[in-house]
Amino acid sequence: MEYFVDQDSIVREIWGKGDTILFVFAGASAEFALNKAVDWLYYTGRLPSDPLGRLFSTVSYARQIVFSEKQSAIKAIHRINSIHGSLETERGKNIPEWAYRDVLFMLIDYSIRSFEILERKLKASEKEEVFEVFSRLGKHMNIKDLPENFEEFVKHRQSHLREDLNYGNYTKDLYQQYRKHLGEFRYRLLLEAQKLIAPPLVCEYLKLKKHSILNFLIPVYKISRGLKIDKLIKLLILPSAYKAEIESLDRHEA
Repeated sequence: MEYFVDQDSIVREIWGKGDTILFVFAGASAEFALNKAVDWLYYTGRLPSDPLGRLFSTVSYARQIVFSEKQSAIKAIHRINSIHGSLETERGKNIPEWAYRDVLFMLIDYSIRSFEILERKLKASEKEEVFEVFSRLGKHMNIKDLPENFEEFVKHRQSHLREDLNYGNYTKDLYQQYRKHLGEFRYRLLLEAQKLIAPPLVCEYLKLKKHSILNFLIPVYKISRGLKIDKLIKLLILPSAYKAEIESLDRHEA
């Protein structure tokens, strides 16, 4: 059976662990709030009304693509295209091409950053592999003007960060929604995770300080994984309404 992502790929290792996925979306939640195209996420009302539900919905699509056989993964990508197409028709205009690239670039960058925070530094070849997998996803989504390799991606990524981010009214409102739906304690944990994983320019826009208390807590958390109590910790730091979704983060099946 041919899979969209090879079974021994570093991408499967990254996206097969709930810890790394949660860090990916901690970073994405910061950058989505700043993106100049964030109004598209507000158009349906789903993001501000249920930020965590939106997160887990996105996770399910990403994991389906990463762990499915090739044709099933491509069908999932086509469903994403169809959803976007319907949204564009309803609103009467197209999602900007650069906005699609921004999301793809986030997946690449935060996959790498998350794994390196929680596990180890990736080799150059492994970073190239992460880029290749998501670049292939982007091509199936018909995203234009994608970089040819990881080195070129790094340059494009920096350019997008400089040009496509802005602190605006949507940013302020979205952070208010994060606080409302997470509660004060979990919201503070989100900010600490964002300090660790977000690029310097994102932290600058959001006025996030450089140092995170998670620098001291992550070694303790790694010990908890060895003691098999990490799932309990995840259940404590995320709302109980999402218990099933939290437990599913560590499953390798699509």
